Amino acid sequence: MSGIVIVGGGQAAASMAAKLRAKGYEGSVTIIGEEPVPPYQRPPLSKAYLLGEMPLERLTLRGDDWWAENGITLWLGTQVTSIDPVAHTVSVDGETLAYDELALCTGAPPRRLPDAIGGALDGVYTVRTLADVDRMQPEFRPGARLVVIGGGYIGLEAAAVARKLGLEVTLVEAAPRILGRVACAETADAIRALHQTHGVTIREGVGVARITGDTRANGVELATGEVLAADFVIVGIGVLPAVALAEAAGLVIENGIAVDPQGRTSDPHIWAAGDCASFDLDGTRIRIESVGNAIDMAELVAENMLGAGRDYVPKPWFWSDQFDAKLQIAGLNTDYDQIATRADDGQSFWYFREGRLIAVDALNDAKAYMVGKRLIEGGKLITPEALTNATVLRDLMK
Repeated sequence: MSGIVIVGGGQAAASMAAKLRAKGYEGSVTIIGEEPVPPYQRPPLSKAYLLGEMPLERLTLRGDDWWAENGITLWLGTQVTSIDPVAHTVSVDGETLAYDELALCTGAPPRRLPDAIGGALDGVYTVRTLADVDRMQPEFRPGARLVVIGGGYIGLEAAAVARKLGLEVTLVEAAPRILGRVACAETADAIRALHQTHGVTIREGVGVARITGDTRANGVELATGEVLAADFVIVGIGVLPAVALAEAAGLVIENGIAVDPQGRTSDPHIWAAGDCASFDLDGTRIRIESVGNAIDMAELVAENMLGAGRDYVPKPWFWSDQFDAKLQIAGLNTDYDQIATRADDGQSFWYFREGRLIAVDALNDAKAYMVGKRLIEGGKLITPEALTNATVLRDLMK
């Protein structure tokens, strides 16, 4: 037997390999990752690791000995250049590796600004890999001027770390408000107020014309013509699923690598999981970019490779640490039509669609998060009106 080959070296790949062994698979398991280090946690990169509060050894998902003890081969710092679905092989740095089953856990690298407007200048960074953060870390000097382009969670987290380290920070968002694609206006208002209280300047509704500088960034020119001085720039404008390898192999691509409910691509022996994989949810093909989804989906695909035959039912959850605040999110807030707001230990914002609870954002309110997650996953009913009851969360915790 040729065994199972997993392309990608992140959370999904590590979770899949571990689940295969936990379920008793005895064939060969090979993980092929482009980065030169074993699989590690990505979320702390823009939080605790960048702050210097989490050492490198705590980032890694498994100890160095674990891989060998479990018979999992790591090909690190290597790139799969092509897949031959007919021959059941992948090409890796000039070598050919055969597979019985192939899993694509290729993730979603960050969008970058075009070179023509300064995206390739020195001092312009994205936040995705350990190498990205290691390169930018020396820039975080007290008094340095940082411009963050993009008001999503990555940009906001980087801005928060920079302010905590004493930098001057301006965040620029082209959309009318921060968190425009991922959170309601009420959540955005709370996060904006948090940042402004800590000294972050937030510019919303204004685009970026270019990053200035000859070889190194020294400013950001806005669409208005105004130039913001900068010692360095962080770009956090979203991600794109890594589909080139799958597309070249003839797999169906639709908002990512399209998979069926069990995680199988259009080729019966090729699977996909994590940020790169799209699946149908209520008639819409979606991707969920989160650690929870990467773990849950990868583990299910591992079981289905071994014949479990189970469909994936996502239970989305996310979190973001900014300053002294923890934002915990349960559910998916797509197509919401009503928001209910509570103020308990912290603040919480409850999303409803046609009277049904679909998501909750809990800011420094673990109780609201736990209750909301339980209600959403259990399909239990609660009305927006019920949330005006001061004791409803306590009662639901019982």
